[in-house]
Amino acid sequence: MHSSRATLLHYLGQHKVKLLTGILLVAGSSFVAVLPPLLIGRIVDALTTGANLDLIGRLALIMVALAAVENVLRGLGRLRILDSSRRIEYGVRNDLLAHLQTMHLAYFQHQRIGDLMARLTNDLQAVRQMIGFGILMLTNTLMTLLFTFVSMFGVNTKLALITLILTPISSYVFWTIGRRVNRRFEQLQSQFGDLSAKAQENFSGIRVVKAFSQEEDEIRAFAKVNRDYLNKAVDLAMVNGLLWPAMQFILGAALLTILYVGGQDAIEKQLTIGQLVQFVAYLQLISWPMIALGEVTNMIQQGAASLGRLQHIFEARPAITDPIDPVTTPIKGAVEFKGISFAYGQAVVLRDISFSVPAGGSLAIVGPTGSGKSTLVNLIPRLFDAQQGEITIDGIDVKRYPLPQLRRAVGYVPQETFLFSVPLRENVGFGRDTPLAESELEWAGDVSQLGKDVADFPARYDTMIGERGVTLSGGQKQRTAIARAVAKDPRILILDDALSAVDTYTEAEILKRLRGVMRERTSIVVAHRISTVKDADEILVLDDGVIAERGTHRDLLERNGLYAAMYRRQLLEEELEVDEEQSEHDKRVRTSTAPEQSAPPRARRIDEMPADQD
Repeated sequence: MHSSRATLLHYLGQHKVKLLTGILLVAGSSFVAVLPPLLIGRIVDALTTGANLDLIGRLALIMVALAAVENVLRGLGRLRILDSSRRIEYGVRNDLLAHLQTMHLAYFQHQRIGDLMARLTNDLQAVRQMIGFGILMLTNTLMTLLFTFVSMFGVNTKLALITLILTPISSYVFWTIGRRVNRRFEQLQSQFGDLSAKAQENFSGIRVVKAFSQEEDEIRAFAKVNRDYLNKAVDLAMVNGLLWPAMQFILGAALLTILYVGGQDAIEKQLTIGQLVQFVAYLQLISWPMIALGEVTNMIQQGAASLGRLQHIFEARPAITDPIDPVTTPIKGAVEFKGISFAYGQAVVLRDISFSVPAGGSLAIVGPTGSGKSTLVNLIPRLFDAQQGEITIDGIDVKRYPLPQLRRAVGYVPQETFLFSVPLRENVGFGRDTPLAESELEWAGDVSQLGKDVADFPARYDTMIGERGVTLSGGQKQRTAIARAVAKDPRILILDDALSAVDTYTEAEILKRLRGVMRERTSIVVAHRISTVKDADEILVLDDGVIAERGTHRDLLERNGLYAAMYRRQLLEEELEVDEEQSEHDKRVRTSTAPEQSAPPRARRIDEMPADQD
């Protein structure tokens, strides 16, 4: 918790003047609050001795003025403290997100996004409550108790001691219950993370849930997590509920004791009626602070638990960082792998990989599923770092380039296309330091063959994209990602199976335009279709993490190895598809009665189908 306290003090220090001013104002209001009981006692004594009404009226007016001053001071202090807590919440949230943005990709693969969201919402709110209302109520409580006990001793030492004896008892009760509250609150927040993660998975994977008819199973699974959250929330509420009965019991015992002992002293003339009323008023005055002490204890316990959960994020350190002695030489794009090996934990994915691509050259990578193709290209922009070997760009180790410079030089289309819930124009321009000009946008759309679809959109490139691009087909999403990559004007262009969701005709059109783009920059293409890679300067065939074959398309066919087998298999699949289409067409021709239907139908492209068919 030491680091959590240091983090808290860091943010409190940023608003120390405003917080200190608020604390002083609240303390001043607490001092003013203990003056009215003194006047009440004098009014009662004045009435019992038959004093004139002018004195009583003046005392009453003074009480009204004191109440006004107390409320003004309390309101101003509250404003400053709560304003500071909101600004601290704003700063912490920004810093948390900025810190998470620096984390390496593997960190998010081992974290549940729902749990991270819970920490950025529920936990941060609990910390803000601890800072805002916690400081406000703690200041008001302690100052009121201090000034009230000083006043009590001024009235009657014996009664003040009796009241003071009850305070440690209440403090012990609050401490005991507060520790239980802290433990249960941590469990509740952790369960809330599970609940958020479960809900987010359902929303993100709703298409899969519906496709496999798993709605009822998912509802039951969510209900189970929700039931666990309910049980923990009720458990916390039960412990929280002990505070109020305990507080009422302590206050009731104190009031009965004061009335009995004070009444005896009043009968024996050791205490005036006004002083007894004044003391009872003091007891009433500290009743709320003593109750608030329990609330403050809970608030601080919950805030401390949440602060610890946030601190875990702050303490996480990125495994991939900027170099200490960065090289800022402009990147031209010559890529070389030297004896690269990589493993996810104990699972070795790449073994002793070596190759080079000259600036402006092209490399294609093919191979069976799971052979390490995507992992290999992920190492270039340092989404991961290899455990062995060296990767250089223009002869310089990639670890010596600043991460922003390295990644700005790479245009990357990953296997899993991700689009943001913003207009299509902003998705294509994502990664650019400046907004795309209309001509640049049209060029990127032409290269990716996205422009033909955009022409049919009512708002064209200003069309709003649904979450994760759900309003687009798979082919349209891939082509948007290609447009985004080429719009960056990168020195190195990486396409990781970026044409898998488009039909062969559209693929051919995109490749024809990409060849012109690729001539101006280094290009690395990962694909399963041979048609996508056959024109590359060199083709690597990966198998089980090693380079099984390498060479040009013609060389690899002549070698009659794994690449040639893949090529023959794809040719056979295409022939079977053509035969099947021809058979279906012949059947339609024979059964058709309308002359205009006898013409061969135009093949419908995948990306022209609705999104749920792509």
